[in-house]
Amino acid sequence: MTQSENSKLVLLAVLAHPDDETFGLGGTLALYAQRGVVVHLVCATRGEAGSVEVAHLEGYSSIEERRVDELRCAAGVLDLAGVHFLDYRDSGMPGSPDNSHPRALVAAPLEEVATRIVDYIRRLQPQVVLTFDPIGGYKHPDHIAVHQATTRAFYLAGDPGFVTSLPPFQPQKLYYHVMPKNMLRFWIRYMRLFGRDPRHFGKNKDIDLVSLVEDGDFPIHATIDCHRVMDKKEAATACHKSQLDGGMPRRGVLSWLSRWLGRKEQYMRAYPPPEDGRREKDLFTNVNI
Repeated sequence: MTQSENSKLVLLAVLAHPDDETFGLGGTLALYAQRGVVVHLVCATRGEAGSVEVAHLEGYSSIEERRVDELRCAAGVLDLAGVHFLDYRDSGMPGSPDNSHPRALVAAPLEEVATRIVDYIRRLQPQVVLTFDPIGGYKHPDHIAVHQATTRAFYLAGDPGFVTSLPPFQPQKLYYHVMPKNMLRFWIRYMRLFGRDPRHFGKNKDIDLVSLVEDGDFPIHATIDCHRVMDKKEAATACHKSQLDGGMPRRGVLSWLSRWLGRKEQYMRAYPPPEDGRREKDLFTNVNI
């Protein structure tokens, strides 16, 4: 496919927080942008409930301001055509006080969130839509809410009976990003080897890696080789300085292994129904323009 043909292709990722666009599927977004595809991001919140060290807030009035600035930095590195916000509030992890904030994403009705996403689908007209898997990658409530709302919006967008200010538009493909199980198993072994509990992973020790392997066994229908844009993904990762403390190692052999394991990003195809045994290498396979 030529560069001019690629410029007619549109990819839309619908995610929850600043950094989701980089840590999860940044390689995919950068790769398609490099190929000339118009890549847009809809971000449901501004990451207000994220944990940020005081030093990272110097020069910023709030966590929200810092994290949006980091997102715009990463979007520039990944060459995204647009970043759009749904204007909900970060709900935090399960059981946190942020869950009950009146503007929290998890408190919003599903149909309301889906309708806002429908407006972006109809306006941007993507052939391919990406979002989280059914457990939201690592069971974050906002990720799960975005998964549910995006799935609903994907089908509503093409329904002429669902009336908004924009005409119907039906995307051709819907994919769920799936966390690589080989990487999860690697981190479980690594943590146990060094006497750390894999049920308490991440900056805030609130991610249960073991349960993700047990509960998140989703089929893989597409594998995207991102090794050619790993430098961009790493540069975009560096934009999110406030979220890097206490996570995965950034230097040495373990850092190299993490990059090696993460050079391929995997997806479950939700629509159209996948063909048995066939794994795609391009999310735009069989897309009509």
